[in-house]
Amino acid sequence: MNRPWNFAAGPSTMPLEVLQQAAADLCDWQGSGMSVMEMSHRGKHYSRIRDEAEADLRALLAVPDDFEVLFMQGGASAQNAVIPLNLIGRAGRGRADYVLSGHWARKSWNEAQRYGDIAVAATAESEADFDGRRYGAWCWLPAQDQWRVRPDAAYLHLCANETIGGVEQAVMPDMASLGAPDVPLVADMSSNILSRSIDFSKLGLVYAGAQKNAGPAGVTLVFVRKDLLGHALPHCPSVFDYTNVAGAQSMFNTPPTYAIYMAGLVFKWLLRNGGVAAMDVASTRKAAALYGYLDGSSLYESRIHPAVRSRMNVPFFLRDESLNATFLAQSEAAGLLALKGHKAVGGMRASLYNAMPFEGVQVLIDFLRDFEARHG
Repeated sequence: MNRPWNFAAGPSTMPLEVLQQAAADLCDWQGSGMSVMEMSHRGKHYSRIRDEAEADLRALLAVPDDFEVLFMQGGASAQNAVIPLNLIGRAGRGRADYVLSGHWARKSWNEAQRYGDIAVAATAESEADFDGRRYGAWCWLPAQDQWRVRPDAAYLHLCANETIGGVEQAVMPDMASLGAPDVPLVADMSSNILSRSIDFSKLGLVYAGAQKNAGPAGVTLVFVRKDLLGHALPHCPSVFDYTNVAGAQSMFNTPPTYAIYMAGLVFKWLLRNGGVAAMDVASTRKAAALYGYLDGSSLYESRIHPAVRSRMNVPFFLRDESLNATFLAQSEAAGLLALKGHKAVGGMRASLYNAMPFEGVQVLIDFLRDFEARHG
C-alpha cells in the first residue's frame, strides 16, 4: 500500500501491519463472532487480549516483578494529577520536586501545585550559553549535578522527552548522587517509551500516553513500584487510586478495551521486529541522518543543544520564515504530512517514532535538499 509519510507528533503514525491486522479483526476477532469493541472486558476473549498485552509489554521493557503494570485512562495529562494524589502523601511528606525541561514538564508542575508543596529542582526556562553559542529557553537541559532535590520530597518528577521543544533526557539520574536516595524518581516517557531500554532500578514510576510509540490515543501506560502503592490522599478518586487499579488488574472500571487491544498489536509488532534494542538503534540512525542534514544546511537550522537533541521529535526552522507556507504546501503535496511545528514555537517538526521507517526519513531529507536547491 502506497501511503504518505506521517510525521505527526501524536496521535502519530502506526505500523501498517498493525492497522491491517486490526482491520481484519474489526468485525470478528479470531472467530469469536464479536469485534473487540463489543466484548465484555471480563470475558475470556478480552482477558486473553489484556493478559497478552501486559506480558508482551513486560517482556519488551524487562519490567521487574516489583513493578505493577497498569492500563489507565486520561492520558499523561490526567497523570499530572493522579501522581501527586497517590504519592505526595507518602509518610506525610506533602512535598515534591520537579525538573522543568519544557512545555510538558511545566504543565505537570503547574497541576501538581494543587496538591502540596511543589518546588523546582532545575529549570531550562531561561536562555543559556554553551561553547560560545546562546540557546533559548527549553532548548537545553541543566546538568544533573546542578539539580537541587529536597531529601524529604515524596518524589522527583521529570519529562524524559519534550515533544514541543525537542529535548530528551537520555540518562536517568541516580538519586543517591543527588543527595536524595530515598526519593523515588517519576518519569513521563510518553513520547520516547519503547524507543530505548529503561533502567527500572533508578525509577519509582514511569507513565506514558500510548499515542506516540505504543498505540492509539485512549490508554495510558503506568509502571509503578509496588512499595509506592497505598499512599493515596483521602480525597483521591477511587478510580485513580493505583492500589485499586492494580488490585483489579486495570479493570477497577471498564478499561479502554480497544485501545489496549491496539497497543497489544503494537507490542507484538515490536517483538517481531527486534524489540526495544532494535528500535533504539533505528531511532539513533534516523535522528542522526536528519540532524546531520540540517546541520549542514544553509536554509534550515536546529536550535536545540546537540547534547540533548530528541531522537523522537526534531524541531527545525527555515532561516527565511517567509518560505514557511510554501514549504508546508509543497511538502504535503510530496506526501510528507504534519510537518508544521507546534504553535508555541513555530517552525517545523518531524516526529520519528518507532513506526516511521528510515525510508520515510530519507524521503524527507531528499525533499529538504530539493526545496533548498530551489529556494535556498
